[in-house]
Amino acid sequence: MLSKRLLSNAARFTEFSSCKVRQYSHTTDHPIKQDVTGSGKPSSSTNDNLTIANKQRLYMLDTFSPGSPFFLPNGTRIINRLVKFMKLQQSKQDFTEVITPLIFKKDLWETSGHWQHYKEDMFKVESNDTSKMSTEEANDVYGLKPMNCPGHCLIFKRFARSYKELPIRLSDWSSLHRNEASGALSGLTRVRRFHQDDGHIFCTRSQVSREIEKTLKLIKLCYSVFGFNDLSMVLSTRPPDKFIGKIGEWDQAEKELGKVLDKTVGAHKWSVNAGDGAFYGPKIDILLSDKYGKKSQVATIQLDFQLPQRFGLKYQGVNDTLEIPIMIHRAVFGSVERFLAMLIDHYGGKWPFWLSPRQAVIIPISDTHAAYAHKLQERLSNERHDFSSPSKLSDERFYVDVDDRNSTVGFRTKDAISKAYNFIIMVGDKEINGGKFSIRPRNSRKVQLLNAEEISKMFHHLMENYK
Repeated sequence: MLSKRLLSNAARFTEFSSCKVRQYSHTTDHPIKQDVTGSGKPSSSTNDNLTIANKQRLYMLDTFSPGSPFFLPNGTRIINRLVKFMKLQQSKQDFTEVITPLIFKKDLWETSGHWQHYKEDMFKVESNDTSKMSTEEANDVYGLKPMNCPGHCLIFKRFARSYKELPIRLSDWSSLHRNEASGALSGLTRVRRFHQDDGHIFCTRSQVSREIEKTLKLIKLCYSVFGFNDLSMVLSTRPPDKFIGKIGEWDQAEKELGKVLDKTVGAHKWSVNAGDGAFYGPKIDILLSDKYGKKSQVATIQLDFQLPQRFGLKYQGVNDTLEIPIMIHRAVFGSVERFLAMLIDHYGGKWPFWLSPRQAVIIPISDTHAAYAHKLQERLSNERHDFSSPSKLSDERFYVDVDDRNSTVGFRTKDAISKAYNFIIMVGDKEINGGKFSIRPRNSRKVQLLNAEEISKMFHHLMENYK
């Protein structure tokens, strides 16, 4: 056993560089009722997705809250990176983040039209003790919000607005709830509780085209970071019966979106999905193809002439007249949960460093090297455990673990590869005395000797370049 622990650094790294990662079948933590293709059987992508999620402990599901994922520490790390990434990117378009309530009175949903057209897909909220409410409130019915747009209309309406302020762009990451059928629930792709990188733009009629063009550019930029460059654009038009507003306004909105698509994507390079628009306006849906060839809708841009009218939204125009703004609904990731499911498939669990929940693991050669390994972990993770001063908001944190289990170096190395750590770092007498550490990526036999400062610089470079 000791002889194995004292293998040369190169041998330790190369011995298990080509080992196969064992696959585990999914457990009952991830029940599959029905896949989204309607075949009644789990698709290969769903099986692979749940296998990876289980193995890497990304999320779990439980019957105590059907369709509501519990994100475990590793999954939460990925979600937090995605949210941070999108918050930075949408600042290019000058979005301002807000936080809105989760429940609203039925009156709000009636004003927006959701109660008439979307009630079956909403959760109703009731109090168990109406004696705590005022007489006026006791008979009120509340709905758990399925989207943020009505709340953003209330924010716009609260203050006097001028054309000089427009466009006003509001972003919201609040959780949303929709009453999906039990049989349709599946992993992260069909859920009841989810989050969107939800945004609403209130603008003048003359600003609509420019705002949609900028949104399409933002979508293309963000998706290119993940290697999604093959995007399909679809214009979804007015539903045949369930819609609000005048047909002339719908025709104008659809024409506007078509012009933008011609300009940004090119004529005849987008398609029409007749009748699939939202009840309040037409939309542009962006579709991605996964490695299984299945297309999924991700980002969406919706042009809305109706909600501003229904909520009585106004702004002071150039000639001091009160004008009604146009509202653009947009989401780049769409559902963050569904986007994460696509990324699990896309990367096959081999996360790029900037998104990885397990960025590096330090393996001490023996017990005598464990204390030094933990000091190195503190240095590389950029995490301090002292309480003499607060941690800095500007500091970047890295997910670095120490595997000091009483197992052979070979076993721990193999396990690190299986868990998809991006880098494996060895600490032994040679490393401690020389100040340089043997570090190798999970997908290569190449070993580098780097000191702590050089490793830290490499980590920062990978983060800054989304590698």
